[in-house]
Amino acid sequence: MNQHRIPGVLGGMGPEATVDFMSRLLRMSTAETDQDHLRLLIDHNPQIPNRHAAIAGKGPPVGPWLASMAAGLERAGANFLVMICNTAHAFQADIEQAVSIPFLSMIDMVLEELNDQHPGVKNVGVMAADGCLDAQLYQRALEAGDRRSILWNREERQQFMHDVYRIKSGVLDQAVRDSLLELGENLHRHGAEVLIAGCTEIPLIIKPDDFAIPLLSSTDILVRHTMDYALGGRQEH
Repeated sequence: MNQHRIPGVLGGMGPEATVDFMSRLLRMSTAETDQDHLRLLIDHNPQIPNRHAAIAGKGPPVGPWLASMAAGLERAGANFLVMICNTAHAFQADIEQAVSIPFLSMIDMVLEELNDQHPGVKNVGVMAADGCLDAQLYQRALEAGDRRSILWNREERQQFMHDVYRIKSGVLDQAVRDSLLELGENLHRHGAEVLIAGCTEIPLIIKPDDFAIPLLSSTDILVRHTMDYALGGRQEH
């Protein structure tokens, strides 16, 4: 493997989603020996304050934590950065101001995939956590492409957050899976033609072919772009 760039990974949000990202990246590789795998620099920091509370103005700031992590990864030798948390992209500006290397936005990657694979789709269901939805990360990006976001109601959002925190605590049972499937189907019933798994906990228990409509996994998309850019692919974000 001819690696051109070293990824710096802002992780720990949450821990299992970060391990899942690494596992998927390893499985994507065609490596036959240890030396054929990518070198990664990872700051796995679960101590970052709650992103949802920070976005809602009810918790300590998150931006300085992410900026410090990003700067540390750059000093360690990272050539570009990725982050395994959709919601934390609300603090992208803090990260970019702290470094001189590129930050590859997962939100941009997902929208690029949507444009490439489903150019005619106008109604997109967004499966995402409170902070991501409150910051309107996907809603603004979809609106810029003349698309409509299909979102959950208040009760459904509360159910999703309950499911996410169960997953974070290690509960990956059928009850959580069934709940997420129902929440996704609700968006489909309200007109969604494609679903975005805009939370990196979702792929821990849900697969892209679990729904009658396409599901874009932000984790899988991030993995592909990280591999491509590390191997010399052109940055488009």
